Amino acid sequence: MEERSRKRGAKHVPLPTKEQVLAFIRESEGPVGKREIARAFHLKGADRIPLKAMLKELEKEGQVDRGRKRQLAAAGVLPEVTVVQVIGPDADGDLWARPVDLRPDDAEPKIVIIDDRKIDRPLGAGDRVLVQLKQTDADVYEARAIRRLQSRAQRVVGLFEKGKDGFGRLVPTDKRIKTEFSIHPREIGSARTGDLVIVEAEPARRLGTPKARVVERIGRADEPRSISLISVAEHQIPFQFSPAALTQAKEAGPATLGKRTDLRDVPLVTIDGDDARDFDDAVFAEPDKDAKNLGGWRLVIAIADVAHYVRAGDALDKAARERGNSVYFPDRVVPMLPEELSNGWCSLKPNEDRPCMAVEIIIDANGNKLRHRFMRGLMRSQARLTYEQVQAAHDGRPNDLTGPVLKPIIEPLYGAFRALLKAREARGTLDLDIPERRVFLGEDGHIDRIVPRSRLDSHRLIEEFMIAANVAAAEALEKRRQPCMYRVHEPPDPARVEALRQFVDGLGLKLARGQVIRPKHFTRLLEQATKTPYAAMIHTLTLRSQMPAVYAPGNLGHFGLALQRYAHFTSPIRRYSDLLVHRALISAYGFGNDGLPTDAAATFEPTGQHISATERRAAAAERDAIDRYVAHFMAERVGENFDGRVSGVARFGLFVTLEETGADGLLPVGMLPPDFYDHDERSHALVGRRNGRVFQLGAQITVRLAAAQPLTGGLSFELVAGGSAHQDDRAVRKLVGEERRTAKPRVGVKSKSKPKPMKSRAKRRRRD
Repeated sequence: MEERSRKRGAKHVPLPTKEQVLAFIRESEGPVGKREIARAFHLKGADRIPLKAMLKELEKEGQVDRGRKRQLAAAGVLPEVTVVQVIGPDADGDLWARPVDLRPDDAEPKIVIIDDRKIDRPLGAGDRVLVQLKQTDADVYEARAIRRLQSRAQRVVGLFEKGKDGFGRLVPTDKRIKTEFSIHPREIGSARTGDLVIVEAEPARRLGTPKARVVERIGRADEPRSISLISVAEHQIPFQFSPAALTQAKEAGPATLGKRTDLRDVPLVTIDGDDARDFDDAVFAEPDKDAKNLGGWRLVIAIADVAHYVRAGDALDKAARERGNSVYFPDRVVPMLPEELSNGWCSLKPNEDRPCMAVEIIIDANGNKLRHRFMRGLMRSQARLTYEQVQAAHDGRPNDLTGPVLKPIIEPLYGAFRALLKAREARGTLDLDIPERRVFLGEDGHIDRIVPRSRLDSHRLIEEFMIAANVAAAEALEKRRQPCMYRVHEPPDPARVEALRQFVDGLGLKLARGQVIRPKHFTRLLEQATKTPYAAMIHTLTLRSQMPAVYAPGNLGHFGLALQRYAHFTSPIRRYSDLLVHRALISAYGFGNDGLPTDAAATFEPTGQHISATERRAAAAERDAIDRYVAHFMAERVGENFDGRVSGVARFGLFVTLEETGADGLLPVGMLPPDFYDHDERSHALVGRRNGRVFQLGAQITVRLAAAQPLTGGLSFELVAGGSAHQDDRAVRKLVGEERRTAKPRVGVKSKSKPKPMKSRAKRRRRD
């Protein structure tokens, strides 16, 4: 049949691979249809039938999205025409918006409305608009308004103030919302000046301050505990359990041995941070006694048996799925499960019997897994240890707690860890050095200090044990043909990789070419950059080139870890994905009747999208809370100078991260030396036309803290030093590839690949 559909003598054209089709869709300027894809790969007649099946498969796997006229685009890329809701103008008059129908597992993009001439009156916060989008950078879009749509009430969190006239005023806590809101005395409720409240904002219908009504009071703005509550409210994180869920948790009790494997004689220990409040994993290692496996190790990883207490479809399960994960703030945890379970019966406390799901893994001297065995057991932790205690003991400084367990428990753990490291290095994983900060609060609830988060071998030890257990879980479920919620990390977008390759070429660094990019290629690039001025910048750009990790029922592998299959199994107290994997293992091995429901597979895809979204929501809420804590901490140091690095470049200025605290803030383009600055997106730099001064991603600069806004978490800086013409700048000018025209000194910015920014709305109104 296939041959009949072709013209006589037609040359056979091989069907492209999934990767080739996906690369074509991603590299296209906009959404494409099946006809365009077939034309690109010279497919005709019956050859288009398997292409159609392939496209449906890519859509089912979540790798592409189908938009208007059934056209396809890479997953996560917004359609060319979509509906957005206006956030409000920034200080420069640019109007920002967010999508109203964002994919659950995608981060929120940045959308600026550059043209609203087709709208009958000025747009305001809360307005819903049909727009045409143009993507200018990763997660950055410019929008042209097509028409205004019927708007819905917008929920806004902010600081309430009551005026002498009885009217209220709301100052939003979201730094992107620059508009204040007016509240009629009838809509104030019990709110008082200085309260943090949630309002519903009316859609903007005319010029002037938009109106709103108070719907909920959060607390007092001057209370330290309110900082994290702002994030909880802004990101709509559920924090109250239903009465049924609380009752179920309170009625929970100890598990009996029954048919479980008795692991109470195995000297398992928990190793966590000193501020950990729940302990859901315990580890043990010893040399393998099999003479055929010289230098090999036997590992046991035991995980809290949350599935014993949380059954599919019950009140606790509904609450856990809604949350998706626990959320951690400096002063509190919003747990996925009530404290009776998360800090009680599901926490592997020392010297107490606890039900567990455990896996025994046998590895050889090079860390390669030879076999594994899953068990549903009853365990008793021998000790609750911290990373610092374990590392100090291993380094020859044991204390009263770690001394007795150093030889029998801690040293074998490090022996197995060294073997696992060999396997990690052999497969070539991606190791990015992204510094993290830890916030310590004083007794008054305010920040006492901010210090770099330690990165010890004891941390890496636990990570490697958990990775080994997660791989075993994914392999076991795949072998037994059970539904599995994989942790998926796709290879990076080829277009982003090529952009990175071209950029580092100009710096004298090399990123390997070839059809298949692997983690080790990025690792070699990072090694080249280690002793150069570009190290921090290359780490940042490499991170930005990667795809986000998500949860999905289809196995697409884990690129960063260089693993063919991977599933989260080791933290069911704080991640719903792990609970699903536990239930699947219970069903796979016949460990009980509390495994997956028979129809569970049909729900895995929407559940994967949901918990990917809750994970992103939690990360954003945690980041926003830290920003506010840091702004409170820095408010007393306005006017001081700080060393920092450029962590982001935009047409309106530089994002700067301070070396001392890790605090992030904005250095507006108006605070740079007088000139007209080109925003060179490919080189990630602002380049002065007249003075040739360059401010590039990763560059070290000195700034003065000009302002700190504790309510929003925003910091703004002034330039003190940096951006002088040195070797880094010459490399950038070479990449720009053109002579700078002489121009009169002028403060401004122009993007090389964007249309000229329109004047602010205020200026346009004066003109009209």
